[in-house]
Amino acid sequence: MARPGAAPPVAPSPAAGPLLDDLAGWPPADTPAGPFALVPVELDRDLDRIAGWMNDPAVAAFWELAGPPETTAAHLRAQLGGDGRSVPCLGVLDGVPMSYWEIYRADLDRVARYYPARPHDTGIHLLLGAGADRGRGLGTALLRATADLVLDRRPRCGRVIAEPDLRNSPSVAAFLSAGFRYDEEIQLPEKRAALMIRDRGHRHLL
Repeated sequence: MARPGAAPPVAPSPAAGPLLDDLAGWPPADTPAGPFALVPVELDRDLDRIAGWMNDPAVAAFWELAGPPETTAAHLRAQLGGDGRSVPCLGVLDGVPMSYWEIYRADLDRVARYYPARPHDTGIHLLLGAGADRGRGLGTALLRATADLVLDRRPRCGRVIAEPDLRNSPSVAAFLSAGFRYDEEIQLPEKRAALMIRDRGHRHLL
């Protein structure tokens, strides 16, 4: 029991929880462009930056979160107030925040109703914030590094999955170049998606 006048206990961050094996403590990954770290989002610190990215027409076409900052804030709060099955992160490359990621337990997500999910399947959503970072292979390098990081830090995870919009051909191509394989088309409520899978057993072959 807390002593009178003591500060209330701080709830543990979902990013430090067991569902994603303490993502907040994962180390940076080495990439050809420099060290890359997934840094769990803090709403006060990161909202303006992420909302700005969401209002880029190239991003908004697929994320559909354009609008005032509260639109993005509601999307982030749904994860930050959850149990840790989905953790929103900034991608920080060589010290510079430059991308937005969601690392999520696909087997516990609604997407599991649309494909043959396996226990501990881990999913990735991402966007590159600056137009100058797109179309030059950087996304491929970061996807490969992030998938490797998931497999290294989540020993029970046998595969990393993603479900980019089929219309987003640059994203699908980046996943293929990063060692993911195309599995099938799946119909989600909001999009027709390409189910992309990177298998632990094949990670060193691709």
